[in-house]
Amino acid sequence: MILIVDDKSENLYSLKTLLQLHLFDVDTAQSGEEALRKILKNEYELIILDVQMPGMDGYEVAEAVSGYSKSKNIPIIFLSAVNIDKRFITKGYAWGGIDYVVKPFDPDLLILKVKTFHRLYKQTQELARIQATLEQKVEERTRKLVEINRDLELSNTELQQYAYIASHDLQEPLRKILTFSRMIAERYMADRPEALSYLNRVINASERMRKLIDDLLNYSKITASPVFIVTDLNKILSGTLSDLELTIKDKGAQLVVQDLPQVEVIPGQIRQVFQNLISNAIKFSKKDQKALIHIKGEIVAEKDMDSPVDPSGAYCRISIKDNGIGFQEKYLDKIFTLFQRLHGKEEYEGTGIGLAIVKKIIDKHNGIISAHSKEGVGTTFIIVLPLKQASATSSVLPG
Repeated sequence: MILIVDDKSENLYSLKTLLQLHLFDVDTAQSGEEALRKILKNEYELIILDVQMPGMDGYEVAEAVSGYSKSKNIPIIFLSAVNIDKRFITKGYAWGGIDYVVKPFDPDLLILKVKTFHRLYKQTQELARIQATLEQKVEERTRKLVEINRDLELSNTELQQYAYIASHDLQEPLRKILTFSRMIAERYMADRPEALSYLNRVINASERMRKLIDDLLNYSKITASPVFIVTDLNKILSGTLSDLELTIKDKGAQLVVQDLPQVEVIPGQIRQVFQNLISNAIKFSKKDQKALIHIKGEIVAEKDMDSPVDPSGAYCRISIKDNGIGFQEKYLDKIFTLFQRLHGKEEYEGTGIGLAIVKKIIDKHNGIISAHSKEGVGTTFIIVLPLKQASATSSVLPG
């Protein structure tokens, strides 16, 4: 609907008749005050506003219209037969008018302008409708995604609980299998070598199963949410090397460790990362050469494997390099997947879970991990971790 505001009845009649001939819905007001009352009650697509009126003039009405949130975007065409000087026209535009028509005006030209604004109004309405529809669809999609995510989290939690319970419940019967198998081997198989050989296979298979269950338990625990703690990585590494002391000594492995920084981490999980990677470096060492393992930490600028060293950076890059058997890098994407093995279990023991655990822990710390390797030369695992977690509950590990 179009609102015409003019204090002269004859002007209102002629303009109203002209617009109605072109099938526009028209409303009229004979004063600024009446116009404002109608604007508060009704919705208009265009206001044709006379400038020279008693009481509130056109400029004052335009100022008031622009102050209402409901009407501030309604386009206004000023009409005037008196105030036709440039300064009055400029004032009209300054008060929010989008056109200024001088009387007497060309009816055809005015109709063209009104039709243009009518078309723009319809387009604006259509855009608003489309936007509202899109917002509704986005809201519905967001709600569905939230529901799906909640269901996935619940399902994931249930699976983790199941894995933990199932693995835990398997330990007791497996302990009995190992205990009684060893008792039978020691007490009754001394003079039966063939039977002892079969029994030893049972014992070895049971040991592998026990290790697999332990790894599954560890994997299922990673998604819990313990507190991140500002921790000296040197202390974590020192504790890890203490745990591995006998293995290191038995294999004659040599470790070269450079100073590591303080990082906000879950200490127990990062200890497991060090243990898995160092154990792998020792396990996959060459048979004719002692393992040499270099561990280095440095502060870098960005979360990138090749980021330049920057003492004021926000990330820590840790590299664990060995001189072992290595592997072909075409298998790089597979090594962090559950139960993936590049070597036969007869040649190298293991469950194929260790590196999957490492990857999951690093992901939980908002970090990245990758490796460089060459067969017969060795492997370097590279980890990049943020020095501080963006939104983690944290504290400082006491010294």
